[in-house]
Amino acid sequence: MLLSELGSGLLRLGFVPLTDAAPLLVAQELGMFAAAGLRVVLSAETAWAAVRDKIAFGGLDAAHLLGPMPIALACGLGGVRHRLAIGAGLGLNGNRLVLSGALAARLDPALPLTPQGFAALVRALPAPPRLAVVFPFSSHNYLLRHWVALGGLNPDRDLHLCVLPPSRAGDALATGEIDGFCAGEPWGSEAAARGAGRIVLSSGEIWAGHPEKMLAFSEEFVAMRREESVACTAAVIAAARWLDDPANRGEAIAILRARAFPGLAKETIGLALEGALPDGRLLPEEARLRFRPATLPRADSARWWLRQMRRWGHLPAGAGEAGALAPYDDGLWREAAARLSEPEPALSRPEPQA
Repeated sequence: MLLSELGSGLLRLGFVPLTDAAPLLVAQELGMFAAAGLRVVLSAETAWAAVRDKIAFGGLDAAHLLGPMPIALACGLGGVRHRLAIGAGLGLNGNRLVLSGALAARLDPALPLTPQGFAALVRALPAPPRLAVVFPFSSHNYLLRHWVALGGLNPDRDLHLCVLPPSRAGDALATGEIDGFCAGEPWGSEAAARGAGRIVLSSGEIWAGHPEKMLAFSEEFVAMRREESVACTAAVIAAARWLDDPANRGEAIAILRARAFPGLAKETIGLALEGALPDGRLLPEEARLRFRPATLPRADSARWWLRQMRRWGHLPAGAGEAGALAPYDDGLWREAAARLSEPEPALSRPEPQA
């Protein structure tokens, strides 16, 4: 079945301006949503808490969400409980750990940063460094916690972790409000490009091929308008196909700049799509931002987020695995993929081990 034969209706879809929102922006700009018979209103939100609250309380039908957020909402973390249904993954990898110039100067740029090397840096400081993540229940927080723990640090004792919206992290670093941050692109590259700090690690170097963002629908929306949910999922899968074709990279950068980052240089925006860092280093292939391999939501991969939530005391005692991972059902993806003759993506790299 062609995209033009899929559902119809108006759909309110929220996103945070990040490079991995590209499948949504491309689907809108290139008419993939329209070809699916949908009228989609994209709503740019500055903070993840705003996206969470709007989808939980009816302001949005669907959203670009952090991978752990559907689990957090299913468990009522942060005082907000809501059931979601994931249509597709939107990206693998794509986050950057950025340190201030003062901290980065203590590291040898010629050597890969290891958890042990970072731990040695932290222990030599007079006070715990102030590091920002974008949301308490985010891949950024859990990957960073896992990684620093490998070096022997306790993130709740040896670091001062705080939360900042991704677009504000670079300014906070530049003014000395924080000593570093972990956020999605292009904000790490933007901070490095203006000299606010240096990228020292990619999240794909912690867990190569980790699931990152999701297209998630309110469960009520799917129950009432399942065909439109499938249609939207199909359009996003088609956009992910388009994005991973290198021939489309220039047009993709132009769309991102026009729709999400009008104040940023196209060279800065393009770095994540090229798998490059501002210093010229190319990331290993398996650590780069990718779209099409991300589209199939996998409960097995999401289970790692759940284990981290439990490890760091973020889950209530009675939280069960079945309910927490229920949003990761792949039914919407399989219906949409069948209509597009989309094969199941290969499994991403194994999860990191403690």
